[in-house]
Amino acid sequence: MDEDADLDELLDEVEQKFCRNVSVSSSARVTAGECGRDNAGRIKHKTTSPGLAADIDVLLEELLEEDFPQLKREAFPEGPQVETKPSAQSGGRKCCPVFVGGSAVASGVGTATSKRSCDQLRCTSCDFRVLTFDDRAWDPSCDYLFLRNNVPDREKLGARLRRSGGSRAFACQCSWFSADEPTDLREQPRLRWVCGKHQA
Repeated sequence: MDEDADLDELLDEVEQKFCRNVSVSSSARVTAGECGRDNAGRIKHKTTSPGLAADIDVLLEELLEEDFPQLKREAFPEGPQVETKPSAQSGGRKCCPVFVGGSAVASGVGTATSKRSCDQLRCTSCDFRVLTFDDRAWDPSCDYLFLRNNVPDREKLGARLRRSGGSRAFACQCSWFSADEPTDLREQPRLRWVCGKHQA
């Protein structure tokens, strides 16, 4: 029962200290509200001021000035505030939709009209970057275990690649694909590849 008494004592102290009329400055008086207890003994708060949100902001700013002057200067810098928006250069661009294609298809940021082969692919299943091989296609003997053991070593992967003019082979650690024409990855549900960001 000592804990309950201590808690009640602490709540009474909070009520006395914070739940009363507060003077913000000599020229203005702010009424923050009335505090009390309901029939069950829980603290209740009744707002009596229509501009309570603005009043709370003023009170918080005043508390910051008094108790944490260094924090206030950092959190609320003086002078006009300018909203900064990320530039295309800092964030990069992504392909939408994502295409893969043969070596004759240009690489870069792909769109529905440009249909460029994305060169920033990343697999969401194995979290590896997708490797590309121009003028190559995967041999039918290529399998998951081969990729799992050899990606990202391009030299070892060459053992299962065959020459194929105009094709481009793609592989991560869990999937592989060969393309001749632009192919929308939405049409290849087994490939869990997404576009990473292209640098502007």
